[in-house]
Amino acid sequence: MSYQLYRNTTLGNCLAESLDELIQAQQITPNLALQVLLKFDKSINDALTTRLRNKISFKGHLNTYRFCDNVWTFVLNDVEFRNGDFVSVDKVKIVAVDGKSSAAAASQD
Repeated sequence: MSYQLYRNTTLGNCLAESLDELIQAQQITPNLALQVLLKFDKSINDALTTRLRNKISFKGHLNTYRFCDNVWTFVLNDVEFRNGDFVSVDKVKIVAVDGKSSAAAASQD
């Protein structure tokens, strides 16, 4: 499930570690911890789709691209970002997941 992308963030890792400690102390069940993680996944995705309105433009030279299991991966060289400010970097990797198809698959689970 692509909802789990945000579990590797600092917030997601801290939540997982806290839940593990609660399971070890037998204060919650593993099933409850799993339900909390699933609610976290859904909440993060909902918040990012409804609350973020920032836009940024960028251009660069496409080095490689891949499409596998509804996930696009792009590697760009000499990238310039513009959002009022100008930032230039040597290399950027972009991973994009089709949220519509993954949300449909998640609702079928």
